[in-house]
Amino acid sequence: MRIFADKLAEHLERKQYPIYLVMGNEPLLLQESRDLINKHAKSVGFFEKQRFVLDKQLDWNDVFDCCQALSLFSNQQVIELEIPEAGLSAAAAKELITLSGMLNPDILLVVVSNKALSRAQENTKWFKALHTNGVLVSCNSPELRQLPQFVQLRCRKLKLVPDAEAIQMLAQWHEGNLLALAQSLEKLALIYPDGKLTLPRVEAALSRHNHFTPFQWTDALLAGQAKRAQRILRQLHAEGQEAIILLRTLQKELFLLLEMKQSFDQKVHMGKIFDQYRIWQNKRPMYTACLQRLNAHHIQRQIHSLTQLELSVKTTFDQDPWPQLSQISIEICQPSARIPNNNHPHFNTLIG
Repeated sequence: MRIFADKLAEHLERKQYPIYLVMGNEPLLLQESRDLINKHAKSVGFFEKQRFVLDKQLDWNDVFDCCQALSLFSNQQVIELEIPEAGLSAAAAKELITLSGMLNPDILLVVVSNKALSRAQENTKWFKALHTNGVLVSCNSPELRQLPQFVQLRCRKLKLVPDAEAIQMLAQWHEGNLLALAQSLEKLALIYPDGKLTLPRVEAALSRHNHFTPFQWTDALLAGQAKRAQRILRQLHAEGQEAIILLRTLQKELFLLLEMKQSFDQKVHMGKIFDQYRIWQNKRPMYTACLQRLNAHHIQRQIHSLTQLELSVKTTFDQDPWPQLSQISIEICQPSARIPNNNHPHFNTLIG
């Protein structure tokens, strides 16, 4: 069974499963899901909790002992297993399969990962062994188009009634930082006891909490989202992100695009190209849009521009690279919108 994190509370009220796989890339949803499961477990008698990290230092006998040391007078207990950042080793995967056969009604198993599983990982023996009798709780960050609905649901829980403009502003301000969104909504609930949220009220009470990564910037470029790319670039600049990191991240993406474009122009099936370069399913629409929008000459020109910019940054330390990054962003999203002046001084105008 698979559910989204926002449905977990409702699900727990109906039925408790012996295994929960809490997985995704959003820290707020991961923590809230863990808290909900633990709270519910205590309410039905699971008063003890054991937590283990599935790294090389783990002694699996300690985990197995939790399942075997039960007696008539033992408390029911939660066993929480955390998959480390590096992922699950083959040895740990094998031990999980063994563990799945040792579980009993007095054990509630919770497996936590701060990364979403790929399709290949969901087909592994360890995952199938656990998922057969468990629930996968998806804790991924909502996509940009889903954010307004996400904001509205969070407001409803706090008895806040936002208008359409307030919802849109909250979504834009907190994209990429849902923990800050939760904190902001709690603050707004305290400031405005009547629960009514209008755009002026939100603007008056909150400062910006966006937190973007270079990968979100390149995703916006691939999708051709010019305004969004400029907004992310401006925020990264304000947060003190190093321009050289953005430059190299985009360089890598453009080299990949050029290789894919050569296959694309040779009429190789798109699915085969994506499989060859291991492009994730959720990223394929972005690459498709970019490959259809840009030709090989345009991609080569942007690679050349980035190379020149990198040389300039490394040799002319007083040059500001941000206007050029902004210009390159515009040209990738809108190939016909070439700005002739490569040293445009008005960075805020370019990315406003």
